[in-house]
Amino acid sequence: MNGGLIALIVFALIVILAIVTLIRTVVVIQQGSVGVVKRLGEFHSVRPAGITILIPYLDVIVVVDVRETPRTGDRQDVITRDNVSVAVNATIFSQVVDPQKALFEVSNYFVAVDQLSRTTLRAVFGSLSLDDALSQREQINAQLQTQMESVTDKWGIRINRIEIVDILPPQPILNAMALQKTADQEKRAAILQSEGAQQAAINVAEGQKQAVIKQAEGYRQSQILTAEGQRQAQILEAEGRSQAINTVYTAIHAGNPDAPLLAILQLDTLSKFAASENATVLVPYESAALLGAAQALRSMIAGAPSADDAPPKR
Repeated sequence: MNGGLIALIVFALIVILAIVTLIRTVVVIQQGSVGVVKRLGEFHSVRPAGITILIPYLDVIVVVDVRETPRTGDRQDVITRDNVSVAVNATIFSQVVDPQKALFEVSNYFVAVDQLSRTTLRAVFGSLSLDDALSQREQINAQLQTQMESVTDKWGIRINRIEIVDILPPQPILNAMALQKTADQEKRAAILQSEGAQQAAINVAEGQKQAVIKQAEGYRQSQILTAEGQRQAQILEAEGRSQAINTVYTAIHAGNPDAPLLAILQLDTLSKFAASENATVLVPYESAALLGAAQALRSMIAGAPSADDAPPKR
C-alpha cells in the first residue's frame, strides 16, 4: 500500500513537471508586443509576436509592449522665470523602438521617462515668463520633446509627442488676469464706440459737403440755363428786329416813295421823339431841310378845298 502511494506521488510530480516544462517551452506573444529572450541571464534574441519555442529552465522571456503608450504625469508645481509658481500637467506619448536597450540600458524605463519629464518640465518653464508659458504651448511642447528625445534615444524609447494638459497659475494671479481681461474688453469697447462716433461725424460732414456741392452745382446749372435763355431771347429779338427792318426797308423801296411821303414819315418819327418823357428834343442841323419839307406840306394841305367849301347841291 505504501509502495502504490509513493508511485502515485511520483507520477503526479512527473505530470506537474511536464506541464511546467511545456509552459516554459511554448510561449504565445500577443500582437503589439515582442519577447526578449535571456539565456542564462544574458541577452539572447528578440522574438516577434506569435508562438515561440524556448529551452526550458535555460531561457527566460520578457514581453515588451512596443505600441505607442500615453502616460499622463502627476500635476507638479514649477516656477517660471518671473518667479510665479504654476501647476503643470502633461501627457507623454512614448513608444519602445529597441526592446533590448529598453531592458538593459535602464532599470525601469517607465519610471525613467516619468522622472525625466518632471525635470524637463521644470527646466523649460523656468526659462519662460508666465505670459509666454500661457501663450506658447506649441513651442513648449516642441522644446519638451526635443530635450527628452536627446536622453531617451539611448534607452530605445521614442517620444512621439508631448501635450501640456493644464497650466494653472495661483488664484491671485487668476483674479488679476480676470481684471486685466475685463479692463481690456472695456478699453476695446470704448475704442470701438469712439471710432463709431468718429465715423458717424465723418459721414455727416461728408453728407453736408456733398449737399453743398450739389447745391452749388444746381445753382451754377440754373445760372447757365438762365444766361442761355437770355442769350437765346436776345438773339431772337435781334433776329425779329432785323426781319422787321428788312421788311420795312423792302416795303419802302418797293413802294418807290416820293419826297412828301418821306417828309410825313420823318414827322411821324419826330412826333414819337416828342412824346417821350425827355423834356428837351435836340434837332440836328441836317433837319432844316426836313422843316422846309414840313412847311411845304402844310401849305399844300392848307390849299386843298375843305368839305365846308363844297358847292351846294341842287
